[in-house]
Amino acid sequence: MSRVQSPVAEFARRGFREPSAAARIWESWPEADDDRPGLSLFEPVGDRFSALQSLDQLRARDPERFRSLCDDPAWCGRVLRVAGASSVLAQVLGRRPELVDGLRAAPGQRDAEQWRAFFDRWTPVVDGVCTVDSDQLRIANRAALVEVAARDLSAEDPAAVVDSVSLELSHVADNVLRVALALARAEVQGWRDVRLAVIAFGKTGAQELNYLSDVDVMYVAEPAEGVGTDRAMATATRLAAALARICSAHTKAGTIWTVDAGLRPEGNAGPLVRTLASLRTYYGRWAKNWEFQALLKGRAAAGDLELGQEFVDMVQPWVWEAGHRDGFLPEMRAMRERVISLVPPAQEEHEIKLGSGGLRDTEFTVQLLQLVHGRADERIRSRGTLAALAELVEYGYIGRSDGAQMAQHYRFQRLLEHRIQLKHLRRTHLVPDDREELAEIARTMGLGLEEVESRWRASRRDVRRLRQRIFFSPLLDVFATVPTESLLTPESAMARIRALGFDDPRSALGHIEALTSGTSRAVEIQRQLMPAMLEWFADGPNPDFGLLSFRQLSEALGDSSWYLRALRDEGYMAQRLAKVASTSRYVVDLLKRAPQSVRWLASTDDLRLPEGAELADALKKAAARHDDVERAVGSARAMRRSELCRVAIADVLGELDIDDCGRALSDIGSATVEAALEVARRDIDAPPLGIVALGRWGGRELSYASDADCMFVVPDGTEGEDLAAAGRLVRRLAEILAKPGPDPAFPLDTNLRPEGADGPPVRTVSSYASYYAKWASTWERQMLLRARHGAGDERLTAAVLADVAPYRYPEGGLTGAQLTEIRRLKSRMENERLPKGGAGVRHLKLGPGGLSDVEWTVQVVQLQHAHAHPELRVTGTMEALEAARALGLVQQGDADALAAAWRHASSLRDAIMLVRGRPSDVLPSDLRELAAISALLGMSGPVTQLGERTRRLARRASAVVARLFWGE
Repeated sequence: MSRVQSPVAEFARRGFREPSAAARIWESWPEADDDRPGLSLFEPVGDRFSALQSLDQLRARDPERFRSLCDDPAWCGRVLRVAGASSVLAQVLGRRPELVDGLRAAPGQRDAEQWRAFFDRWTPVVDGVCTVDSDQLRIANRAALVEVAARDLSAEDPAAVVDSVSLELSHVADNVLRVALALARAEVQGWRDVRLAVIAFGKTGAQELNYLSDVDVMYVAEPAEGVGTDRAMATATRLAAALARICSAHTKAGTIWTVDAGLRPEGNAGPLVRTLASLRTYYGRWAKNWEFQALLKGRAAAGDLELGQEFVDMVQPWVWEAGHRDGFLPEMRAMRERVISLVPPAQEEHEIKLGSGGLRDTEFTVQLLQLVHGRADERIRSRGTLAALAELVEYGYIGRSDGAQMAQHYRFQRLLEHRIQLKHLRRTHLVPDDREELAEIARTMGLGLEEVESRWRASRRDVRRLRQRIFFSPLLDVFATVPTESLLTPESAMARIRALGFDDPRSALGHIEALTSGTSRAVEIQRQLMPAMLEWFADGPNPDFGLLSFRQLSEALGDSSWYLRALRDEGYMAQRLAKVASTSRYVVDLLKRAPQSVRWLASTDDLRLPEGAELADALKKAAARHDDVERAVGSARAMRRSELCRVAIADVLGELDIDDCGRALSDIGSATVEAALEVARRDIDAPPLGIVALGRWGGRELSYASDADCMFVVPDGTEGEDLAAAGRLVRRLAEILAKPGPDPAFPLDTNLRPEGADGPPVRTVSSYASYYAKWASTWERQMLLRARHGAGDERLTAAVLADVAPYRYPEGGLTGAQLTEIRRLKSRMENERLPKGGAGVRHLKLGPGGLSDVEWTVQVVQLQHAHAHPELRVTGTMEALEAARALGLVQQGDADALAAAWRHASSLRDAIMLVRGRPSDVLPSDLRELAAISALLGMSGPVTQLGERTRRLARRASAVVARLFWGE
């Protein structure tokens, strides 16, 4: 190697830990020549000083080999990388110079047979027995690690070879077990009396071993022909004990690793070796869920491989039924949480393996999906984490992006773990807190210190998120409870459908076959979803309709990758869709017209309606994107449809009470009218127009089927052609809102305006003031109690409301004649509109104790007292009732009775609309509909309870109305 000027400074600049000592070593090499490679060879080396020391040791022991090494920069570079990555391997290379010969050429990946040949050169096995000194096995193991590490450390992308490096380390472990058993046979007399198989578990079984891990094993033995069981088992136990001792013993040649048999039946308290019959009994009767999880990675690794495979084949059916065992999922989840909780707080941010977001999270998540779904799908049964993860992605159990992210983070964390263990060949899973040491490790990964730290934090964060979503998916909980036989054949599926309570199992099976036939990724995901979806449809009031709706939505959205991915991955989205689909025809109709709205099921946050002003602005912008009026109208109405769908979904899922629902629907109504008014003005040039909301719109109590009661106002001085233009604008607005289309219309109702249908459609501010001062009847003034700004020019509506305030809040309250007039009008209205017979009692609006009774009673209180109590000057029925209660104008018990009846009847009306998809003010008599409505309202128990509760609440309210309104 070439000499350098100012060597101490040069070594310091190049990042050697001890530059002075490095300079002394460098200067002591008389062989160094200026034309030989320089210090650039140390650039990718982790611990450069350790590598230099190792090279110096080799020079002292074998100068000729040292000179050959220096003459070959590529060879020398490989040696330096290994020596700088591992202090133990650095010492090995320094003490045993001949081991560097294995790095003369770049090591390629060896398969199982090639590694067997490698060990046979060091530790030959003849007729099942090895007679060399056991230290020779330890040296062979170190020689193997040197070559594997050299390939690993020289890789252009070390993370990309993590799985192949782990596979080679597993081949090495298999051969160590094989040779250790052969050495044990040399010690144990009568070893031919028994067939002994070594079963590998954990990372060894999965062939994803680290540089230094405990090797988890179990021993299976069978007597040789003609040998008694007791004698054979005693011999097998001695062999197993000797094997473990040989592998774990510490000598001058070092050690290999600990052989851990703690995963065997009964753990350390159980016999070290068992027969197949004993193991069959144990796993068939006594084994716990976690033991079947461990068997997932079981593999015949050494000894009698035929016997070992017989054991693996024997336990496979139990492994793949484990996910269906009672308590399997809760136990697995609890076990993972317990492991996380046991990580010392000081190590939490450094624990690669066991900490939250670490390797075990990925491994547990993959195993969980395998054990739950693998019983019905043999394609996802690989032992190795990365191989299984790739299968889960390929067959749709994990999304491509999630799977790629999990694999990327897992490879990075495994690489980091490998490098940390390689550093001192110590079994550790902690990221060093010494930044200098971590920087050396980072160099061996081909990364900078900051990048390693950043990627470590990001990997933990993302793995935690992915694990939380997948590990706790409700799909798993349901799938785990479905009998295996129900997942396999059409016949068993038919029995399952019938048992779940579908009315038409044959049609249901047809829907299922349509959804799950084929080989596309969408079909793969549908197959996974179906067992859980059927359970959830069955929990709803109309499972047959739910399944049909799901098929229709899936066919409409099947090519949209986000849809099925979201159903599989987004928490409770699939469960929510099943509930909505089996409960509400109204929502299903909206979803068919706007299938993209399904995405709102993923998050409760997505179901929150924007504020009224924000919503109006959004609808206006939707319309403004189109120059064509018809397309602008369609865009605004489509957005209204989507917002109605959002409210209805939230309602079905129990996220809204009736007050919130009324306000949300009223805000949508206002925003719709506002946007439609802007579109109408494209066709008609007219003066400013204000829209006064009346009735339920004014009270912010709209239901799903409500019209928009309103009246229109223009500025004073508007007359002639301008007034006529305003009338045309109103007609165009009404036409836009009531136009038939693929979404619910929102017709305007102007019959509450002065003079009703005979009056002008539009009036000026002063015209309204004059009319209410001179001509308005008592009911018209009563109607004004729910008047508020609805849309359009707010200054105009504010002026009208100010002018009519004395009439809706009359000084001194109602006269006796006015109260009598109100009572007569209500009585006549009920006589004319209330259905005759039993339906009248079930009428939610006009029946005794119904909506009309409560609203008119509250309005009478407002008319009587609002002039003196501004708190009563509100448009909402419940707001006014609460104010009256607070003022002592209505007693607490009476207010409670009225509120309960009004909210119940309002909820029932909305529920009928949601369930049927069409409005009705009459409580249904059909028991199936009543059951659906009861379920939607969250009522349990017999269906008849809904009718009984409705009648009970109505009776109590009717008694209050009799006193407060009728004066009885």
